[in-house]
Amino acid sequence: MCGRFTLTASPVAIRAHFGLALSPTSLPPRYNIAPSQDIAAVREGAGGRELVLLRWGLIPAWAKEVKPAYSLFNARAESVASKPAYRDAFRRRRCLIPADGFYEWRQEGSGRQPYRFTLADGGLFAMAGLWARWCGPGGVVIESCTILVTAANELVRTIHDRMPVIIDPADYTLWLDPRLADPRSLEHLLRPYPAERMRAYPVSRRVNRADYDVPEAIEPL
Repeated sequence: MCGRFTLTASPVAIRAHFGLALSPTSLPPRYNIAPSQDIAAVREGAGGRELVLLRWGLIPAWAKEVKPAYSLFNARAESVASKPAYRDAFRRRRCLIPADGFYEWRQEGSGRQPYRFTLADGGLFAMAGLWARWCGPGGVVIESCTILVTAANELVRTIHDRMPVIIDPADYTLWLDPRLADPRSLEHLLRPYPAERMRAYPVSRRVNRADYDVPEAIEPL
């Protein structure tokens, strides 16, 4: 699964990595992002790739009301093309979730020990996401998203059996293309990211608290 992640890169670095027309504004570094919060996402807009803020926890367009979004903050890659909550978004509303690390937990001793996973070089990457637009009473509009997860690679498997789907930069255009609606054309992207291109290290157990969003959260023990 992916229940917490980090995005500490500068707006200039995010713009360059994702080929955005404009640098993001009002995007402070985040060290412990949690479900139900607004998160950065890259999607195709009328003028090219755009960065938007979406609520983390998908609210399907057909939902009658807004319910707690925790149950839809991750979508399993194996069933995303067929599950009613995700299948329409998978065909037409895919996005990239910028990140530079994510957390997983392992039971150690009397508590759960968090580990941070990053690319080997510590750089930016993109998790596969889906987004939806929900229109409620009184003109209320909420745009939300979910992060796709798949089987863990050899590194992540030492801590957890699932991991986020990480999209290679060479496949960003393919993943974001709203004209590509055939799920079979995207299945090869929903694979575990190579373990040899990642690293992991333990961090403070204070990360277990979602409000612990400070630079010290990502420091190795």
